[in-house]
Parts: sequence; structure tokens; C-alpha cells
Amino acid sequence: MWLKERGLAGVRLIIGDKCLGMLESIPEVFPDAKYQRCTVHFYRNIFSATPRNKMKEVSMLLKAIHAQECKTSAKEKAKQVADKLREMKLTSAAKKVEDGIEETLAYMDFPSQHWTRIRTNNTIERLNREIKRRTRAIGAFPDGQSALMLVCTRLRHVTGTQWGKSAT
Repeated sequence: MWLKERGLAGVRLIIGDKCLGMLESIPEVFPDAKYQRCTVHFYRNIFSATPRNKMKEVSMLLKAIHAQECKTSAKEKAKQVADKLREMKLTSAAKKVEDGIEETLAYMDFPSQHWTRIRTNNTIERLNREIKRRTRAIGAFPDGQSALMLVCTRLRHVTGTQWGKSAT
């Protein structure tokens, strides 16, 4: 019911990195779903073609794209950013922006109050890191059930505190 009220009933958005296996299986499993490339993974891909001394400036340019108020403005900003990257002699990074920006803007087709939660899959990655950290801290588990109980407890905590709250 709350999905209908928030304008998200029946809409699916698959967020992830550009994994070929996932991209090929989305239409088969979720034919009505849209694909959204995680902006963090997109940034990392561009940073791989950026010298360390220019990272801060490139980061600010990329963030400016996704800070736009609509998809059209974001696309225009992306063109400006690609031009600026070429001026900085970062042609490989500029090409990556031009080639990949469209798939990072799918979240802008949804209501703006949801943008911060759906433009990246960092929440899932953060949860995976937390589970990994906690299982390493314990070391050896007596059995698989004990490990599963730890993971499920953490998932219940997160869904009850962070994901359980509606986006405003």
C-alpha cells in the first residue's frame, strides 16, 4: 500500500555495476524493470582514468552532474563536464562520462524525494561490509547456523532502523 502512495507501485529499478551477466538477465527476470548504474561505481570507473592530483576536481565535476534538478539539466551538465575533462587532457575520462552517463540517470525518472536512496547501491555494499566485519571479528563459528543467525540479526536491525523509515 505505501508503495502506491509514494508513486512506486509496480515499478522496479535494478541498481548495480555494469556486470554483463546481470545486464543480460534483467529483461528475462524483470521485463518491466529499469537498470540504474550505481553512481559510485560509475565515478570509480572514471577515477581509474584520472591522475591522483586531479581527483578532487574531477570528483566535484561528477557530483555537479548528479546534483542537477532534472534529467535534461544533468545531461547538459554531463556534456559540459566531458568538455572540461578534455580541456584537462583527460580524454579517456571524458569518453567514459559520455558513454556511461545515461545509465546513471535512470533514478531521475522517479519522484525526486526518492533520488538519494535509489541513485546508488552503496547501502547494500555498506551492509555487506558490516556483515563481513562482524563475522571476521568473531572468527570461527561453531556451525553455519550460528553465522546465519548473526547475519540475520544484523539485517533485522538495519531494516528496522534505516530501511524501515520512509524517505522524506
